[in-house]
Amino acid sequence: MDRPTGLRPTVAVLGVGPGDAPSEIGAAAELAELRFTSDRDELPSVLPGADVLFTWGPGNGWVAGGWGSVDRLRWIQSASDGVDRLLFPELVHSDVVVTNARGVFEGPIAEWVLGAILAFETGLRTSILDTAAGTWNDERTRGSVAGRHLLVVGPGPIGRSTATLARAFGMSVSAVGRAARPDPVFGDVLGPDDLHDALAVADHVLNALPLAGGTERYFDADVFTAMRTGACFYNVGRGATVDQDALTDALERGQLGGAALDVFEDEPLPRAAPLWSLPNVIVSPHVCGDVDGWREAVVDIFVDNLSRFVRGAPLRNLVDTSAGFGVG
Repeated sequence: MDRPTGLRPTVAVLGVGPGDAPSEIGAAAELAELRFTSDRDELPSVLPGADVLFTWGPGNGWVAGGWGSVDRLRWIQSASDGVDRLLFPELVHSDVVVTNARGVFEGPIAEWVLGAILAFETGLRTSILDTAAGTWNDERTRGSVAGRHLLVVGPGPIGRSTATLARAFGMSVSAVGRAARPDPVFGDVLGPDDLHDALAVADHVLNALPLAGGTERYFDADVFTAMRTGACFYNVGRGATVDQDALTDALERGQLGGAALDVFEDEPLPRAAPLWSLPNVIVSPHVCGDVDGWREAVVDIFVDNLSRFVRGAPLRNLVDTSAGFGVG
């Protein structure tokens, strides 16, 4: 990134106060002037003069509303992997560089997905429910993870980490992406035209799609109908990539054998949502990547990138803002 070296930049940290951020952010204060705000109403006094934004949680959604106060912004670092809440047309069409927290969350999310697959295949989830009900049921059998087939829709870092872990458990793996292409992890990534054929032979289907152009309600009634009867569905991408009513219907009529969901279009998931009461559903409150120490790891990425920014060196974890997800 072209930037005059030797100047001390100003960083606005949005969505967290100085007492709420991990102590590791103190290293950033050695490189830049830091302004914190946990109140979006303070943006008009925080954004002017800021060279950099570091957005936490709700701060991702504040940038669009405060864009009129931006006057010399060069770079935004997101504390999350997904950037759909951050992007808006004026930012996409600007020269502002966006980076994300790739490298922090994909390993923990992959473990969560494999844990959910194991819970369904081994019958562990049923045992947990039986324990709560005080039921002794020794008339049932269980499946085996080894030999099952996992289809990853969205073969980015999360999909790749999950595929690698799934293979270690003896599963076979395939993937559908934006275009057909050779791939070192999957062998070959299939294109969108092959989605229904791929769904028909998968025992487990992982949605790791970002919310970007063309992915809203990507998993609709036709997609769930194309899935193998009894297959299980997992969503760690974005809630809005799934037609939740169609998913609920597929679960209720037995088209799907189960679903483990960490993201939803409305969060928290409303208590009236049928997904809460379906016996073959695992509801997780958007925490599958929040491994112990994630906040500190995100700050480490930011501090490293800030050091690069000050030196005029290339930043890591670049986001293609027009596509809506990370690259490289």
